[in-house]
Amino acid sequence: MPRLFTALEIPRDAAMSLSLLRGGLPGARWIDVENYHITLRFIGDVEGHVADEIANALDRVRRSSFALTLSGVGAFGQKKPHAVWAGVSPSPDLNALQAEIERICQRLGIAADPRRFTPHVTLARLRSSTPLDVAAYLSARGNFAVPPFRVGRFVLMSSRDSVGGGPYIVEETWPLSGNDARAASFSTSLSDASRIMR
Repeated sequence: MPRLFTALEIPRDAAMSLSLLRGGLPGARWIDVENYHITLRFIGDVEGHVADEIANALDRVRRSSFALTLSGVGAFGQKKPHAVWAGVSPSPDLNALQAEIERICQRLGIAADPRRFTPHVTLARLRSSTPLDVAAYLSARGNFAVPPFRVGRFVLMSSRDSVGGGPYIVEETWPLSGNDARAASFSTSLSDASRIMR
């Protein structure tokens, strides 16, 4: 059964910049460039009908596209580091999108995620890296930043790898449009609805 999560994809230019952070950390298992993403909401292993309900509910999300900036690096696990990541600059639009997806999941009976939302791109999973190795790696790369990029959609991804780190498959996509496009799609859906009602 696939493990599901909603996410933002990382555009190619930003992903290439992230790839320059690979290396220089003993015990790291680096994530493949094509698998970089920002997790919005981890859903987990669900039955097919629940996955369909989630996808149908996410169809109703209506938000504008927004700019996002990756900057800084960090690690999860202080005494026993288990991952290093690139950070995401604060974004009210990102937080609002994530909060809406969280509400949708909870309405469908999926338990709330106990962890606070910390947007990031996982760079590597750590097996035997020492805190000292990780501190040296982070201090050498602390000024990492990429130019802002536009987020035009969010996706539902699946992973069939129990260890994590990919390969990930995009199962569904939902566009984030500008206000004009949103108004146009709304009027189109109204005309579609009136056609159906005739």
